[in-house]
This record gives sequence, C-alpha cells and structure tokens, in this order.
Amino acid sequence: MNRTKSENYFHAEPEKLNCAQSILKGFQNEFGVDDSTIAQFRAWGGGRVEGGTCGALFAANYLLEKRGLPKINAEFAKRAGAERCVDIKKENKTPCVTCVKIADEIIEQLISESK
Repeated sequence: MNRTKSENYFHAEPEKLNCAQSILKGFQNEFGVDDSTIAQFRAWGGGRVEGGTCGALFAANYLLEKRGLPKINAEFAKRAGAERCVDIKKENKTPCVTCVKIADEIIEQLISESK
C-alpha cells in the first residue's frame, strides 16, 4: 500500500488533525472518506468519544465497519495498554501519536489479509 501513514498527519500543519482525524486522513483514498467526514471527527479526539474510547481506535473501527471487517479493540488494547484515552495516557504513558501508529498498522494488516 503506497500511502502516507496516519501518524504523519497527527497535529501536522496546516490542518493539525487530532488522533481520530489522522486515521481517516491516512486511509482517505482506500476507504473513500470525504473531507467533511474528516472535519466531523474533530469532535472525537482527545478522549471525547463516548465512554472515553481513544479517538484513533474509534476512527479505525469506523473505517473497518465500512468494509465489514472486525473491530480491533482487543489487539489495540494489547498494544496500546488500554482502549480508553485516559488509561492509555495516564496509566500506560503511551503518547497519542503512538496510538495513531498502532491503529494504522492494525488497519493496514487487516486490509492486506482481507484481499
């Protein structure tokens, strides 16, 4: 897959995308995500998803659901230390950009396995 990895969009100028938006932007072409959808996901960065779920995980599951692929909660939590933003950042000290990278890698793996 020849694309820019999601973590390269995280907080980068000029858009300064959050974790959820970075995942959508990283897979924009593969999943046909429009710019307005990416803009809407600004509301779900920084632990603001219902239940405090990590925004990168939330966005990843959103994309995978579009393809009928399974949610990645267990694999993500195994690698990031938790599913909730506050637990990831405070207890496991995992930076947001690392969560974006983890979600990106898992999505990429699932896409390649489903071909």
